[in-house]
Amino acid sequence: MVDTLKHGIDERGIATVTMFRANVHNAFNDDLIWELSHIFNNLSADDTVRAVVLTGAGKSFSAGADLNWMKAAAAYTEKQNIRDALRLSEMLAAVNDCTKPTIAIVNGAAFGGGVGLVSCCDIAIAVDSAKFSLSEVKLGLTPATISPYVIAAIGARAARRYFLTGERFGAAEAKHIGLVHETAVSLQESFSLAHVFIKEILAGAPCAQAEAKELIASVSGREITEDLRTDTARRIALRRISSEGIEGLSAFLEKRKASWNDPS
Repeated sequence: MVDTLKHGIDERGIATVTMFRANVHNAFNDDLIWELSHIFNNLSADDTVRAVVLTGAGKSFSAGADLNWMKAAAAYTEKQNIRDALRLSEMLAAVNDCTKPTIAIVNGAAFGGGVGLVSCCDIAIAVDSAKFSLSEVKLGLTPATISPYVIAAIGARAARRYFLTGERFGAAEAKHIGLVHETAVSLQESFSLAHVFIKEILAGAPCAQAEAKELIASVSGREITEDLRTDTARRIALRRISSEGIEGLSAFLEKRKASWNDPS
């Protein structure tokens, strides 16, 4: 299998994952889907990792599905197509469910599944020149597999426009609809912004951050009932008596940095 991404982990525990199919705008094929699933599952389980930065090599973040990959899928049976689509779904879930804070740096075009990847990350930064599109309907398809993540990011109202028109939009509009959090004039500035977020992330407790991510997934969209209130009360009660909770409160009262804090 050809390597379709590169990754490294620095001394602070910040992992950088770079999709490495620049010649085809980092479009998804079986290999890239497998490697993204594999690396995010591994990073999620690695206690030395504090955060993950995801970006693309070359001029694009990701153009979505590789045309040759889609052409091959057109000849599959329904059963084969379902199995193939589930692999993509599992990859998106691996990114979305990563226990570590994730930051997408959108260095260029993000189309189709590339928008899905951006939506799966906790924080997204785009260069001003980045372009976005959910163009599946123009190919006679729908953005079905990525839809839970994209709709969670941009809301149903914006989805009703962009899922149906397939039009392209820029970084400013992506920020306006909630797909990205910040824009930057250059890739260098994007990484500088990412480092600002990383500094804040390193000031937080790792297990608390993982539980905060799970809390969002559990609470989002639910009706506020007695069961939900009981569940959230139980969660904070357990956090208060956890080793991180005790250390964090002690550090605050003693006016010192907590043990997990970035020493810089």
